[in-house]
Parts: sequence; structure tokens; C-alpha cells
Amino acid sequence: MTLHPGTHAPAAPHEPGAPHTGSAGETREPTHSRITLRVNGTPRTLVVDNRSALLDVLRERLGLTGPKKGCDHGQCGSCTVLVEGRRANACLLLAAAQDGYDITTVEGLAEQDGTDEGLHPLQRAFLDRDGFQCGYCTPGQICSAIGVIAEAEAGHPSDVTAPDHPAGAPVALDPAEIRARMSGNICRCGAYPHIVEAVEDVIA
Repeated sequence: MTLHPGTHAPAAPHEPGAPHTGSAGETREPTHSRITLRVNGTPRTLVVDNRSALLDVLRERLGLTGPKKGCDHGQCGSCTVLVEGRRANACLLLAAAQDGYDITTVEGLAEQDGTDEGLHPLQRAFLDRDGFQCGYCTPGQICSAIGVIAEAEAGHPSDVTAPDHPAGAPVALDPAEIRARMSGNICRCGAYPHIVEAVEDVIA
């Protein structure tokens, strides 16, 4: 059986949650699926409850606690990760629906050389600009900022982009654009000015 990204196979017969026949002979739907996620460049195969959010699988099954659970409703942005290079709220995504996809969390941004020189440019900029206080929202802020830069370069407009901006042309990220595009990421400590400065440093 060939599966494409975004599809998933039911758990094998011997695995928890596999389809089975009830007492009346009816076949019940599987409750679990076997999926493979490419997380931070490494394929990870596991059986997940079909109801599990990607955030819970990353944190509780794979030990990646960078993405944070803030609201569980897609309203705070602290769980932001990159899915196929696009930013997404991991608390709103079903893990089973991400089968075959590339998932990048904040843990996968830095080079694993054990030095500060290996930090992603946005990680370095957040440090240099004090773009955080308690740090709880920072992983989501950084992943979201990476997505913002990519979206602007690809020409995706925001609510504050000029109506006559040429379709598909890169959008210049001035402070107003950065604030609008990052508005889905809440910082309860109020470090917004420094976050904007950090993004500006990277695109300069």
C-alpha cells in the first residue's frame, strides 16, 4: 500500500487501537494510526491515537518540549512549529493527519554543535535584542518569525500590505508588517518591541 503525505495507515492488527470486529460482527473503525513524522530531519514512526494533537505527540511522545501548551485553542501561538516550512499551531493539528510531513520545532533550528555559533540567526537576534522575558512564548515566536520571513519573501500579503502591491512580489517587512504578521503570537510579558527589532535585524 502506497501512502502519500497527509494520509496514514490504521494500526496493525496486533497494535492498540487496531480495527476489530464487535460481538455483532460489525467492524469498528480504528482508533489509532501508525504514522511517520520527519521531525527536525529525523524520521520518527509511532502509533498515535487518532484524536491526539501534534503538540501532545511532540511533547509527550517525542520529548520535544520547545513548543508550549498555552491555550490549546490556537489563540496564543506558543505551540507554533513549522510544517513543511509553513508555520502552524501544533495544538490544532491532528498528529495522524501529518503523516509523512516535515515538522520543525525550535529544537531543530540550531546546529547541534554545542556552541552559540550554531544558533539560528533568529535565535541569536532574540538573545541580542532581549526579545523575551519569561521565555515561555519564545519558541513559538521564533518559529513564527521564520514563517513570517518566508511568507513575505513569497509575496503573501498581510492585512496591512498595500492593496496595490503587485501579486506575488516580495513584501518588505517594515515594523507594521512584522507586528501584523506576528499578531497571532502573544507575549504576556510585553516584549513586542524587542521581538520586532529581532526580526528586523535578521532581514536587514
